[in-house]
Amino acid sequence: MKNIKIIICLLFVSAFAKAQQLQSYIDEAENNNPEIQAFELRYNIAEEKVNEANWLPNTEVSAGYFVSEPETRVGAQRARIGVKQMLPWFGTVTARENYATSMAEAEYVEITIAKRKLALSVAQSYYRLYETRAKQKVLDENIQLLKTYERLALTSVEVGKASAVDVLRLQIRQNELQQQREVLEEEFGAEQTTFNNLLNRDENSTVEIVATMEIPEDDPTYGTDALSLNPELLKYDKLYESVAQSELLNQRESLPMVGFGVDYLPVSERTDMNPIDNGKDVLMPMVSVSIPIFNNRYKSISRQNELRQQEIETQKSQRLNVLESAFAKAISQRNQARIKFNTQAKNLKQAKDAEQILIKNYETGTIDFNDVLDIQELQLKFQINQIESVQMYYVQQSIINYLIQ
Repeated sequence: MKNIKIIICLLFVSAFAKAQQLQSYIDEAENNNPEIQAFELRYNIAEEKVNEANWLPNTEVSAGYFVSEPETRVGAQRARIGVKQMLPWFGTVTARENYATSMAEAEYVEITIAKRKLALSVAQSYYRLYETRAKQKVLDENIQLLKTYERLALTSVEVGKASAVDVLRLQIRQNELQQQREVLEEEFGAEQTTFNNLLNRDENSTVEIVATMEIPEDDPTYGTDALSLNPELLKYDKLYESVAQSELLNQRESLPMVGFGVDYLPVSERTDMNPIDNGKDVLMPMVSVSIPIFNNRYKSISRQNELRQQEIETQKSQRLNVLESAFAKAISQRNQARIKFNTQAKNLKQAKDAEQILIKNYETGTIDFNDVLDIQELQLKFQINQIESVQMYYVQQSIINYLIQ
């Protein structure tokens, strides 16, 4: 009993490990893929722009020397030194930071989209690798089956119940299947390179593929409402919000700017008389206001922002239509894959029944090796179609997951 429990636990762990295998590859791709890293750097740049937004206009420092010194009651003015700082209207800097933050959030959504697209590419490449390996396994099984038939044919030739031509036809068929297997091996190598490049690792790295995949008994049901959470649509919401923040910033920048400054004028003492405050330097505080009276720039920007928001709403509506079409197509093709798989399963069972009849005929002393080849070819066709149906099912399911999860 203890050994049985251990075996059950090992089987559970193995099944769990297979379920986590693809996800581990996806995680590795997200950590290593250069495209994702580029998107993350773009996001870091956008985040840094939030700090850049916290700025004030340059402080103006001026200095001048009087070539011809103007005389005043308390002495001649020798020079003029001034410092001036313009300040934007209250809330302008905050509005600028909010706009930069909204742009950073839009860039973050781009990272999410890129990761989902990468996960989809990794999953689809993984399923293509599974399809190739599964087909090779089926070809190996059929080659071994043909070798068994070949031995039966050789025995029949010895007793005069079959022709050497039957043996040759069986051997030719084996050669054809071996050719298909070698072609599949080349396809696997090319797809393995694609898969490893998605993970940004050595192209010859081994890819662990599950031995078998089956179509589940029931399909999860989804509604088109789930599409509303797709990052490709959320991106337009973030862009719309960034335009709204841009308009708030534009309104703040259209308000006056206030400047504060001070001028310092050194004064020489008079030698011809000694008035009160003789030679006293001048310190003159100043306040200035910058008013955009004749500037239509801000009105134009407001109009552009309004049109931009309308454009974003139109683009989102169009993208929703595209996603809904892709969703309906993926659901349909996933259902088609199930129908094809079930049909091939029935056909394969009937083909195996026919094979059993041929074996029994051999036991009674009669066998038609033309029928043997026909049944073997049908079996292989049904098996290949089943594998393709499984691959199609999971590829379409990965597309559905991309669209709604």
